[in-house]
Amino acid sequence: MKNKYVDFISDEHFLKCVENLHTSYVRAKANITKRKFYSNKIDSIKLIFDSRFNKIDEESIIETEILRQIDKSINNSIGTFHEQILGGINGFEIGMNSGFDIKAKDDTLFADIKNKHNTMNSSSAESLFQKLARYADTYKDAKCYWVQILAKSSFNEKWTGDINGKEYSHSRVYKISGDQFYAIVANKETAFFDMYNALPNAISDFMEALKKKKSTTENSALSEIKKETNSSGRSIIDQITFENYSYYLGLDEL
Repeated sequence: MKNKYVDFISDEHFLKCVENLHTSYVRAKANITKRKFYSNKIDSIKLIFDSRFNKIDEESIIETEILRQIDKSINNSIGTFHEQILGGINGFEIGMNSGFDIKAKDDTLFADIKNKHNTMNSSSAESLFQKLARYADTYKDAKCYWVQILAKSSFNEKWTGDINGKEYSHSRVYKISGDQFYAIVANKETAFFDMYNALPNAISDFMEALKKKKSTTENSALSEIKKETNSSGRSIIDQITFENYSYYLGLDEL
């Protein structure tokens, strides 16, 4: 029977990867209580400018700010989504905290997956190169990759260069864009595009099935803040400012 989504992993596995990422989103949203929202001081001056200059109501501005905080915790989960998709391809497996993200079961490929090209500083890059070089030295037939899912171009090349003042190169250590890596692992040139193209249908199917289950817990930060405004009579932004900066001169009058 022909797969509905992509031809390099099963529909069941594809939907399971979508489900796992949805769980990460739900967990991230449920963690945004008012206390969590305030853990880093809110720039209420910026909120005022955003609201007035962009002509957005205060409640929508706060929802946007909450989503921005959630986004920080979701980025790692997006990388995990790609690991799980690729790890479901025949002949490959995910690392499960083994020091690599993806490997070929016959030890001919090891990879560390980053969702974006700019997520590492020089020390992290140096550590990653050294780790990949160790895999290449241990497994003489292995090609080892630093995978950049969202890269600035499409490429597959030797990773060489100066990192922290040291020159690094290895005959079997590479850096590679997401599309090229998907093509290698799935043995299909358009594998990344196929995955991208299938996502809307897979997500729709998953969300439709989810409707039959109990509803999930959303973040409580905005509802907690709105509850306070009901008794204080302040606007939402004034309430946030008061609760974050009531010790500032004059702000206790809000």
